[in-house]
Amino acid sequence: MKDVPTYLPSGTILPCNLPREDVRDVFICPTAGSLAELQAGSIVGSASLRRQSQILYRYPSLKVINFRGNVQTRLRKLKEGEVHATLLAFAGLKRLGMIQHVTCLLSTDEMLPAIAQGAIGIACRSNDDKMAGYLAALNHEETRLAVSCERAFLETLDGSCRTPIAGYAFRDKDGFCSFRGLIASPDGTRGKFKLLESLTWLWILSSEAVLWDFCMPTAL
Repeated sequence: MKDVPTYLPSGTILPCNLPREDVRDVFICPTAGSLAELQAGSIVGSASLRRQSQILYRYPSLKVINFRGNVQTRLRKLKEGEVHATLLAFAGLKRLGMIQHVTCLLSTDEMLPAIAQGAIGIACRSNDDKMAGYLAALNHEETRLAVSCERAFLETLDGSCRTPIAGYAFRDKDGFCSFRGLIASPDGTRGKFKLLESLTWLWILSSEAVLWDFCMPTAL
């Protein structure tokens, strides 16, 4: 879901999300145990502006370069020494059965995930009630609500995978919806985090207006 466009084609809806996988990013490096252990000037490979901005915000002595390819290609480039380290989504590695490459997991405090990271969605035609009924049996409502909240934040900011925006909505221990969002500059010199709490899942479900106000950029 993290690469699904903010605006869907006309006549298409996303009524179903499967249970969400782990949302965290992972640090992969053959010589250091964490980002903090990398020497000044070390090169981190990432094609994500979201990751780049957060790395440089916390570790301005590091260098981040564009690093593309599928998971296997990136791991090969890392092994060949093109970069000293890289970051990937833990969910993707788990689904590929490749978690043995993980050096360490990054907490959401250290690396806020991409919008809808770790979630799988199923789309259908907006006028296909029969299919919508089938998908309702597969839907994990807590995931759907979290993804809807995060995507509304992205839509309000008119963001995409080419902008350094991050966000994570989750149910806290009291049953409330907590949301943490990030808007940053690609070089990490400017960033704005905001933790918004006290919206119940019921409120989000019952009121699109509440969801919209919750994600207005003026609240950041």
